Amino acid sequence: MCGIMGYIGHGQAVPVIIEGLSKLEYRGYDSAGIAVLNGNSIEVTKRKGRLAELQEALLHAPMVSDIGIGHTRWATHGVPSDSNAHPHSDCSGRITLVHNGIIENYYSLRKELMLEGHIFLSETDTEVIAHLVEKYYQGSLEEAVRSALADIHGSFALAVICQDEPGKIIAAKKDSPLIIGLGENENYLASDIPALLGKTNRVYILEEEEFVVVTRDRVEITNFAGDTVEKNVFEVDWDPIAAEKNGYEHFMLKEIHEQPHALRQTLRSNMSGGLADLSYLEFDEVLKDTEKIYMVACGTAYHAGLVGKIALEKLARVPVETDIASEFRYRDILWHPHSMMVVISQSGETADTLAAMREAKRNGIKVLAVTNVVGSTLARQADRVIYTHAGPEIAVASTKAYSTQLAIMYTLALYLARLKGGTSPEEIAALSHELLHIDKQVEKVLAEQETIKKLAEKYQQVQSTFFLGRGYDYAVAMEGALKLKEISYIHAEAYAAGELKHGPLALIDEGVPVMALITQDHLVEKTMSNIKEVKARGAVVVAICKENLQEACQECDEQILLPAVHPMLAPILAVIPLQIFSYYMAVFRGCDVDKPRNLAKSVTVE
Repeated sequence: MCGIMGYIGHGQAVPVIIEGLSKLEYRGYDSAGIAVLNGNSIEVTKRKGRLAELQEALLHAPMVSDIGIGHTRWATHGVPSDSNAHPHSDCSGRITLVHNGIIENYYSLRKELMLEGHIFLSETDTEVIAHLVEKYYQGSLEEAVRSALADIHGSFALAVICQDEPGKIIAAKKDSPLIIGLGENENYLASDIPALLGKTNRVYILEEEEFVVVTRDRVEITNFAGDTVEKNVFEVDWDPIAAEKNGYEHFMLKEIHEQPHALRQTLRSNMSGGLADLSYLEFDEVLKDTEKIYMVACGTAYHAGLVGKIALEKLARVPVETDIASEFRYRDILWHPHSMMVVISQSGETADTLAAMREAKRNGIKVLAVTNVVGSTLARQADRVIYTHAGPEIAVASTKAYSTQLAIMYTLALYLARLKGGTSPEEIAALSHELLHIDKQVEKVLAEQETIKKLAEKYQQVQSTFFLGRGYDYAVAMEGALKLKEISYIHAEAYAAGELKHGPLALIDEGVPVMALITQDHLVEKTMSNIKEVKARGAVVVAICKENLQEACQECDEQILLPAVHPMLAPILAVIPLQIFSYYMAVFRGCDVDKPRNLAKSVTVE
């Protein structure tokens, strides 16, 4: 979670850091702060709330320096407040740092340090690090930080400055992302690539337990033991404009409308000659040998995995076990000898997903990653990686990352079906052709935005909403409910339509909206039977149905029509009205669409 930004050079540090933090605010926005070295002292300014609160404070008390570190926080230890905001300093104010991660043994360390006379000003685990560095400091910041890290258990990405050594920033990483940006007589630190777009496209992506000394004209990287690490420079190819709103009111709406382009990019990279083609992975032997797939992810990525499970089992005839990463990692897994794991994460830094991947690799299981971020931890540590090519996704609520993850699920299923012969070549060719042109169908759905907006305006005051579906539609219903919950704060539940009478029907009352997904031709009659059950209890039903099923859905109160695509590919289209509906529900209710309360984009802590 949290965002780190640092700068050292010959320019002004504060505007660079603030601009970087503005591009990282999706990682956390409970508070923000900045520390700069000004002459022989460190100045710190930090504020509870959004980055705008910090910017306002800086207008009244400007800070001038060519070296500094900044932070935008997602609260873990300690409520959002000025005192709990980063940066944190030692007792003397000589040493200051920012941190992303969790120090698991902070409580025992804090007790020991307090007994030694250290005075704490916050409730955070991070402040422990500052006091540990102070404890070990004997003229070398580098050695003091190394000694402090030896005492720490947990995850961290951190950047440290010291008034006695004004020409350097010390950084280190373990289980939390950190990158170093390379400039001309200036260098940068950041949690994520978007912070550096427009500043540099040359970066070092830090691996586990790497330690960095950054000055204006050099970057020295070692491991925690002090051995020199040689690294290749990674060239970022993201367009800086892609991380801007481009005239849209919110990033989420922009990213919803970017889905046709994102799908084209993803499919072009993973299809050839009109067919799914993943031969570039050089993974065919593993794929052909696979008799079971573990599909592991969190949140929206998990919902994409549910669609992938159905498609893989249908086309490739391989059993798939789909699991939430935070649960999977604590199970006593009965590993299948001829199995493979597929892990899905937009950021490639999701802590629980990374932990599940590492557990699989410890047990000799090959891992295929699906991620959007080149050079992410997931991409580097998996055996093979398929990129979604969605471009930067800034809004916390995922949209284009989800649809491109679905595209990868289909290409993987189609390719594996070719390798294993689980589906006829004719069916594979027909599905592949339709998938390649799905972007045009998505554009048709996006053209219905105003109709969906009016529905949102009509139902904006509701307090509870239900989403129903069967098969693929149930997986999409889960994603639709998540979108509505996370950005509009409306209670939303998704149910397999056939499960209603096993308990959830008790929640249906007069006027309660039910979003019914009806895209699976062979399940229409079954789903409509369930819809009649909720209508009999007074529910208002909004059907998201395909045009060819419109007549069967006549008993629904409202209809949002989709092009008549193959049922297997319908999730790519069906989710879009739910994204738009959730977006406008949040707008009409006055919610902060791109930065919903209590959430952050990249979940890098357990």
